[in-house]
Amino acid sequence: VFVIFLMLVFVERISSAHRLGIIDGGGVSTLPTQHMPKRFTLPSPAVIMATLVVVLLFLYSLSALRFHGTLEDILQGIQRIFVQMYPPGMDRLVPVSKALLQTFSMAWIGNLIGLPLSLVLAVLAARNTSPHPLVYSMVRAVITFFRTTPPLIWAIFLLSVVGLGPRTGAITLVIATIGFCGRFFAEAIEEVHREPGEALLSLGASGTGIVCSAVLPAALPSFINTALFNLEHTTRSSAVLGIVGAGGIGIELIVSIQTFHYDEAATIMGLVLLMVLAVERFCTLVRRTLITT
Repeated sequence: VFVIFLMLVFVERISSAHRLGIIDGGGVSTLPTQHMPKRFTLPSPAVIMATLVVVLLFLYSLSALRFHGTLEDILQGIQRIFVQMYPPGMDRLVPVSKALLQTFSMAWIGNLIGLPLSLVLAVLAARNTSPHPLVYSMVRAVITFFRTTPPLIWAIFLLSVVGLGPRTGAITLVIATIGFCGRFFAEAIEEVHREPGEALLSLGASGTGIVCSAVLPAALPSFINTALFNLEHTTRSSAVLGIVGAGGIGIELIVSIQTFHYDEAATIMGLVLLMVLAVERFCTLVRRTLITT
């Protein structure tokens, strides 16, 4: 995890510097230019070597999968499971529906708590609003660390601290929201044009006033879009967290599969699909209503 964390920090610094160079113009003319079509040239040795490395890694990955059985056996197994899924079992519809409601509640709480925290951290993690370079680096590191570790790993770790149940899932989704939204909120703040803030500064506005009056309103459409996408993402993630005991419908699904009650598993997967589609539809309507007006 620490190695992945360092790698993400390095890549993030490069992408941030490149993005700022593009936004500031970078000394390159943005006027469209016409170029003659280039003649075909052989790829450089570096490109050839990189292609060979990618092909070799792909072949090695296929060999490392170690499929057991032939393709016909795999297809027959899939067919057998689908046959046992029909018709979907409705015997435990009430407890499964309660678990589904708990799953959605975990995602909703994760967003309600995580989004305000993400906004505060994003202001501290943006170059143009951070009070000090040290604060910028430290907050960026925290956001990157939260984003580096997958939600399932956070859930397994928090189980030993909080215990089984939906509280672990909700805290996990708060951390996931901070890692995702904190990064994109900070990028949206950095992409805001400087002229309105400089005008307010010339009139004697404070740093907090500039952030609240010029920076945040300009980045609000991006905030809304990111928050809605995060709601969709956390809704899907919350359905999986129950597999490790973090509450929600995931525990119902894994128990049904382990006890070979595939008809109940079909019902659970159908309810999860309906929940995800409903949330995506809701986010689409909100996005059209708020951003296009």
